[in-house]
Amino acid sequence: MSSQDIPEENVPAERATDEHGQAVAVADEKNPFADPGLPPHEHRVQDIDERAARRSERTVAMLFTLSMLATVAFIVSYVAIPNDKSIFVFPIGHISALNFALGLTLGVALFSIGAGAVHWARTLMSDVEIVDERHAIEAEPEVKAKVMADFKQGAKESALGRRKLIRNTMFGALALFPLSGVMLLRDLGPLPGTKLRHTIWSKGKLLVNMNTNEPLRPSDVAVGSLTFAKPEGLEEHDEDFQKEIAKAALMIVRIQPDNIKDKQELEWSYEGIVAYSKICTHVGCPVSLYEQQTHHALCPCHQSTFDLSDGARVIFGPAGHALPQLRIGVNDEGYLEALGDFEEPVGPAFWERG
Repeated sequence: MSSQDIPEENVPAERATDEHGQAVAVADEKNPFADPGLPPHEHRVQDIDERAARRSERTVAMLFTLSMLATVAFIVSYVAIPNDKSIFVFPIGHISALNFALGLTLGVALFSIGAGAVHWARTLMSDVEIVDERHAIEAEPEVKAKVMADFKQGAKESALGRRKLIRNTMFGALALFPLSGVMLLRDLGPLPGTKLRHTIWSKGKLLVNMNTNEPLRPSDVAVGSLTFAKPEGLEEHDEDFQKEIAKAALMIVRIQPDNIKDKQELEWSYEGIVAYSKICTHVGCPVSLYEQQTHHALCPCHQSTFDLSDGARVIFGPAGHALPQLRIGVNDEGYLEALGDFEEPVGPAFWERG
């Protein structure tokens, strides 16, 4: 672009030279802010000493080689280290050996690439500052007019307005194509299905004391007491214990039948013994504090309070709904048993919940 093509207001001020011979602008009425110019270029040691340049080259190559070795180590770790092996790392403590190896090797690989690129740019690539005058980026009116005319002509020649079949099918193809990417989300894991709606409680499963690991009899639950229970057959050494107990944990209290206000609660209890989910309906914390005079159960995380004498309804706090109740009875041997699963999902609300 010649100087004749530059708008007058964008023409830089007249230039002079400083004591180093560098061009600088002189302030005038049109350009009151003078360009101070560039400082004199200072050569790096690599620019004047080939041995130093060679050292920098070897350093960059070493960093890239280290990255390659770390990547190979990452692959070997992924294949060779069992996912259940743990190691002690001071001061972190016991952690997964696989996670530690993968994180360390991947971090070294990425850091080495970045450090090598930075060292290469700082020591070997040219560091001479180049000035490029900034001109107006707005197109001339004639150019704008030509672009709009070309666009309108192209739209007309495409016959998109007249060829409705092509237009509609094109829109349909463009709308459906992103769904192929959505389908890839399935690789994130199996769909939950109805797992969140059900627990392992079923008709006939005994209520087992969490502390003694023994089945509960009605005589084991005193009025005003609080007992935690789990389903029969669920043991702490089971692989899925944590997942199942997170939904099936029970809170057992005994209230005088005359003090139970909710009709359904009374029908689903046994001689005043009621079984409620221990999982708070706010964010899933364990409800563990019970006040026997008021029959209120408190979640210690966010102070949601439930009235266990009135259907475990929420009387305070952020919980969204009452604690689900488990219908219980007594079997022929005199042990407390479940008469089915919870009638509604336990724990916090979730997006699928209807």
